[in-house]
Amino acid sequence: MKGQQPALKRVIVDFKKLTEEILNLLVEKYPNGYKEKDIIVFRNAQNEIIEAVEVRTEDTVYLVKVSQRLADTMEDYDGDDDDDFDDDDSGDEGLEIADESSGEGDFD
Repeated sequence: MKGQQPALKRVIVDFKKLTEEILNLLVEKYPNGYKEKDIIVFRNAQNEIIEAVEVRTEDTVYLVKVSQRLADTMEDYDGDDDDDFDDDDSGDEGLEIADESSGEGDFD
């Protein structure tokens, strides 16, 4: 259909699986850290309550689970210092959630 954007892939990312690319997106979107109003609350497939902040790329919406450790990492992050990240681990495997067409698990 003309004018309709393709559905974005949605991925939940835990701090332990955070990639440098996603951290760069977070720091760019929330340069002074995220606030309570930035946090999205939803239930995952296991019916657990998840709190996350959202960042987007052209084809993917990342929901990064919030924690004190995430806040500390964002605060201490220096874009030139990539020693803390393993480029071989994309961090996305097995974390995809329901697509937008299902209506279930919608977090918008």
